[in-house]
Amino acid sequence: MSAFTTAAEFRTAVQAWLDEHDLAPGPDRSLDAQVAQLARVRRALFDADWMRYGWPERVGGLGGPAVLRAVLGEEVATRGLAEPGIYSMVEVLTPTLISYASPDLAAEMVPLLLSGREQWCQGFSEPGSGSDLASLTTRAVPQGDHWVVNGQKVWTSLAQYAARCVLLTRTAPGHDGITAFFVDMDTPGITVRPLRTMHGVDEFAEVFFDDVIVPADRMLGRPGDGWRLAMDLLPHERSTCFWHRVAHLYTRLDRLLDQTEAPDDAALGAAYLALHTVRCRSHATQRRLADGAALGPETSVDKVLLATAEQQLFETVRDLLPGVVELTGSPWRSEYLYARAATIYGGTAEIQRNIIARRLLDLGRD
Repeated sequence: MSAFTTAAEFRTAVQAWLDEHDLAPGPDRSLDAQVAQLARVRRALFDADWMRYGWPERVGGLGGPAVLRAVLGEEVATRGLAEPGIYSMVEVLTPTLISYASPDLAAEMVPLLLSGREQWCQGFSEPGSGSDLASLTTRAVPQGDHWVVNGQKVWTSLAQYAARCVLLTRTAPGHDGITAFFVDMDTPGITVRPLRTMHGVDEFAEVFFDDVIVPADRMLGRPGDGWRLAMDLLPHERSTCFWHRVAHLYTRLDRLLDQTEAPDDAALGAAYLALHTVRCRSHATQRRLADGAALGPETSVDKVLLATAEQQLFETVRDLLPGVVELTGSPWRSEYLYARAATIYGGTAEIQRNIIARRLLDLGRD
């Protein structure tokens, strides 16, 4: 069981350990280096047991509340030890595997991800079904003791580095015809092609499945559970992951303050207020998790607030540091460009507002 009774006690211990162990990244900021640094950080934190707190003992964890994971990720983000987006993927995929995989499969696989020995990816979006997951067409057909998968995924983060993929497939019509599998990425028939984004990083990839054989025991849940898995996964993406992201954005605000020679108090105050608002909202989500509550459509509010705050922050950077985005190759440029996608990835802002209107405010479908 967890040796820590409060998040504050855990934070103090983590901070002391990190102060004594140098996990700072090197000067290379390429994606290859970032992924290698992520593995290094996870392995060190796992070997020292920090990465195991907040996870169930049945998958190699040490127990304790999920808020301990939020604290650890916040420290990693604040210190700049790993890129927060790829670090936080563990908070999306691990709970999914724990909930839907067989106990033996979860016990075998989860430690591989937590320890940094493997990277995983999430095969949801397709060329014709991005935010509209219900329209996906990648098909899985039963054949004896396995399934045969054919189709294409796109915007699959870090697929070129991944050893496994949580994959959504079509096994029958409608929402109840979506089935999830946990697929080994070295299976014959899988082709990964990285995609270069406008901020100059091959973070995403398109993945092709041509007669890919997946053992039946790699199904997550039962046939038709894929839609429910996706709806359970997305709130996790918008809970602890967002807490980490907000911590990272605060470090960017601090850096802006250090570099601004002619500060605009109103603009800086507005950027801070936007960050503070999403942090307060995210804190409420963390409290719900700590109380064991299930997360649902209310996390769409978190998504809208985070995207708004992130874009406002980097618009403020562009305004207060003239030319740094348009005329230089500084990290500000790539971060500004990446922020333009904040209202698209993980569900577009328009869809999130529809969810808020229909499922939280009961405004109907018109």
